[in-house]
Amino acid sequence: MPIEVGFADWFAWLAAGDYEIARQVLQRGVAAIALVAWWSTLNQFRPLLGEHGLLPVPHLLAATGGHARGPTLFRWWRYSDRRLVGVAWTGIVLAASVVLGLPQLGPPWVPLLVFLALWALYLSIVHVGQNFYGFGWEMLLCEALFTVAFLGSPQEPPSWTILFAVWWLVFRLEFGAGMIKIRGGREWRDLTALTYHHETQPMPGPLSRTAHLLPPWFHRCEVVANHVAQLGVPFLLFVPGPVAAAGAAVVVATQAWLILTGNFAWLNWLTVVLAASAVGDPVWRWLIPAIPADLGAEDAAIAPWWGIVVLGASVLFAWLAIAPVRNLFSKRQLMNASFNRFMLGNAYGAFGTVTKRRIEFVVEGTLDPDPESAAADWREYAFKGKPGDLRRIPAQWAPYHLRLDWLMWFLPLGRAWEPWFERFLRRLLEADAPTLRLLAHDPFHGTPPTAVRVHAYRYRFATHEEFRRDGRRWVRALEYEVVPASRLPG
Repeated sequence: MPIEVGFADWFAWLAAGDYEIARQVLQRGVAAIALVAWWSTLNQFRPLLGEHGLLPVPHLLAATGGHARGPTLFRWWRYSDRRLVGVAWTGIVLAASVVLGLPQLGPPWVPLLVFLALWALYLSIVHVGQNFYGFGWEMLLCEALFTVAFLGSPQEPPSWTILFAVWWLVFRLEFGAGMIKIRGGREWRDLTALTYHHETQPMPGPLSRTAHLLPPWFHRCEVVANHVAQLGVPFLLFVPGPVAAAGAAVVVATQAWLILTGNFAWLNWLTVVLAASAVGDPVWRWLIPAIPADLGAEDAAIAPWWGIVVLGASVLFAWLAIAPVRNLFSKRQLMNASFNRFMLGNAYGAFGTVTKRRIEFVVEGTLDPDPESAAADWREYAFKGKPGDLRRIPAQWAPYHLRLDWLMWFLPLGRAWEPWFERFLRRLLEADAPTLRLLAHDPFHGTPPTAVRVHAYRYRFATHEEFRRDGRRWVRALEYEVVPASRLPG
């Protein structure tokens, strides 16, 4: 018996019994974001990447001999749209079960396997998602799913080393983004970046125009606050107790401002969840006195078998930290980069430079038999999130991710002839129903147009005076023609 007790004591230092609420927030919060991601995949993957999508997965796998960017279920299990639906629904059910707390009722290996399954399945999707899944928050979700898998269940206390891995993930998110900005465009150093960003960001939200029209001094204060929050505050997360809680509060507050003023899919929402893990149970009980006093046990011990699993994962996380640490201090810092095929230990960052003019590609179609005629009636296709109608208030879509709308923002930045965009225009000419469902409005109600065209417009937010005059929230001016009137060949 003394030998057994001594062996158990080896793992006593791992136990973070006063972080039970943090574990609940992490597991359920990350699973909720995964649920949104899977719902986005279920609704959009097939018209974008399916058998008849804009960038068909079967073509990718055939061209690469089954080798996508990394390991994917579809390398061994031939892709089909039906199988994609099955994978998406599996992800939805698994994520929903964690949100409801079902796997957490069992031993720690149950939530471990559920989260690892979610990670492996979503990794399979990302690795064949090409342009439409090439965003930093895809890597972030993969890494978060893998990391929180080792938090186990309430049968065992959470581990300090796993919580530290989560805080290290938040640090890379925030500090990496701050360093990208300091090393990036001059606008971040002369404090003018947010004079433009609210207007030119990929997908503005309902309050973006309000934020943009705030006085210049406010935007300068925003930039200063951003630098403090990203370059200084993340260090506080590694000081458990009130200091870490204060640091987490700053991160949450800055992310909440980004949520209110933009649509960055689940990036900000997931960062809030991860940062909240730095708040210990005593602080939570101070904030919410109704939390039961017996939730979590500070003197709980970790079972040896689970301690070995946690230590193994912790060694892996330490090894994975080497590449991102080097990247953070490199003169050629990478942004949103993965250093391995499993999307673990990634580098993060965004908007090292800020676009100062907003150019939108406006897609139009006509039913006139002579599209070249000056009298031809051209009508715009309306996107769900991308600016178009000058009077429409930008909608709040995040944490849901509108993948087509986001890629449309990149086109005027020098990527106008992407293959997927040419196929998109062809699908409009065919009045392809799955493609049209990605849009907010088809002006022809399912009738194939005789031709489509694309014009580039400069968009800017209307001033208060302009809005009072004609009710328009946007003002636009034609810049150039991107695609002239085009018909289906033959």
